[in-house]
Amino acid sequence: MSLVGNLVDLGLGEILQIVSLSRKSGVLQLNSLDRDGRVIFHDGQVIRASASTFPENIGDLVMRTGMADIETLKKALVIQHESDDDRRVGDILVSDFGVDREAIDTAVREQVEKIVYSFFSWDEGAFSFELGDPGELAATTLNPLQFMLDSGLNPQWLAMEGSRILDEKRHRGEDVDERGESLIDIDQLLAEVKGEVPVKASTEGPDAAVMATKPARKFIVVDDDPGTAEKIASLLQERKAHVHVFTNYNSFLESVSQADPATTTLVIDLIMPRRDGSGVLGGLELLEEVRGQYPDFQVLVMSDHPNREAEQSVRNFGVPTLFPKPKKDDVLDERGRAGLIALVDAIIALGEVSSEEPEKADGLYNIGAELLREMGEVATGAPEQSSHQSPGLHLLRGMLQELNNPSLGGGIILLILRFASELMNRAVILLVKEEEIVGLGQFGIELDGESPDVRVRNVKLPKAEDHVFKDALQSFAPYRSAAKQSEWNDYFFAQLGGQQPDEVFVGPLISEGRVVAVLYGDNLPDEKPIGDTESLEIFLSQAGLAMEKALLERRMMSKG
Repeated sequence: MSLVGNLVDLGLGEILQIVSLSRKSGVLQLNSLDRDGRVIFHDGQVIRASASTFPENIGDLVMRTGMADIETLKKALVIQHESDDDRRVGDILVSDFGVDREAIDTAVREQVEKIVYSFFSWDEGAFSFELGDPGELAATTLNPLQFMLDSGLNPQWLAMEGSRILDEKRHRGEDVDERGESLIDIDQLLAEVKGEVPVKASTEGPDAAVMATKPARKFIVVDDDPGTAEKIASLLQERKAHVHVFTNYNSFLESVSQADPATTTLVIDLIMPRRDGSGVLGGLELLEEVRGQYPDFQVLVMSDHPNREAEQSVRNFGVPTLFPKPKKDDVLDERGRAGLIALVDAIIALGEVSSEEPEKADGLYNIGAELLREMGEVATGAPEQSSHQSPGLHLLRGMLQELNNPSLGGGIILLILRFASELMNRAVILLVKEEEIVGLGQFGIELDGESPDVRVRNVKLPKAEDHVFKDALQSFAPYRSAAKQSEWNDYFFAQLGGQQPDEVFVGPLISEGRVVAVLYGDNLPDEKPIGDTESLEIFLSQAGLAMEKALLERRMMSKG
């Protein structure tokens, strides 16, 4: 998990700009009240957006605009269903039925823009941004009528337009909560395409009438791997189930709090990060919380690493069995798909029966704690907080605004040290010159009888030698690692007091295509590991851009 927080601390506009400038690929998940939405990025560009408030699909667009009728759409779906490639319905409509490519692209682009703009009115709620593989993100996994752009939209432009449209609507007193409506029953249409007979109330007998009036079972699924989560959702939808899929702990819990246990089954992945982003048995922690707060739900648990201890643990939380699922790397091949189909069929079968009252044995929580200890984790009791966000995120919005202050000047270095102080006990920032790296400033360094500021400013390391900064200078990327023994590392740590830390953080400050400074941090004198640094890494990337902008403005002023 890369970045987690709430929309009060960091608004959608800031999130879009951060992802755009970092040029990352991944999935942004938004949850606000009874609404959920997703924005998918490829190399920092928006290629897809979906929302529970906009159920429309590509079929709706081509029918509303008169580009195709329902029979043409069915034929295109048949071709897609019978073909071995991954062509999208829009491509088939263009190549096989003569629909204008530009018209489809325009309609899809406008729909993606409309969905993203609607998210700007979500003033409260949670978000998470998770990195993902561009190839997997581009796959047609949710349903064959989904929107997808070949050339993405610029998030910075979307951020400016979204803010402008929201301001204008509020100024005119218009309702800012937009919702859409679908013309197409996607489940029935897909059933017809695949030759399945949709269940209808008729004179076919009492059983058929009962099935027609029986509400579809609802499933809320959490799996931290977006590719696996979407494929499970797709298979459940093919079986006419209503499904909400999430990739993080908090969004899942928020959806559970609003669901009806009489008609909803919860499906939890055992191996996922815990609430605070650490560890790997977050599913067990989540199961414990669900059983404590929402005991009436039927809960199923799956894992790609099933073992006897884990199975025993989930049984003691009232879950009858631990379902095996394919490993992440196997999901894309045929064997993995067969495993997912078997998993989903089992989930559907158990979801159709009423869940029994969970059996609460003595020592319920101790068994979970014992398993956690065996796997190297510390057991958690009742949750200490209602939600978790990435460390330092509460500062990010205000400090990003400070970076845009034209009078800031050299204060960028101070802001970096201030931000780092939220996440680490000590930090040093060093200037990168042509041949050497020299100390610039610090916080947290304690020396006997000498000013730490003076000591740090006297630090000099040859740029080309083997030291803790070498990888950052070559890769232009931040990292955390153990500090290896070397002549220049020994020198550097001696200047900071002599003790060598177990783990260090190094982050480059990049401006005009080169590393101009590096940030070093550790947690001495404590021996605790460095926590999540995602927000700090984001701030470093923005600080480099701010420095570049300030230098450019200075040059323009000197020429004038």
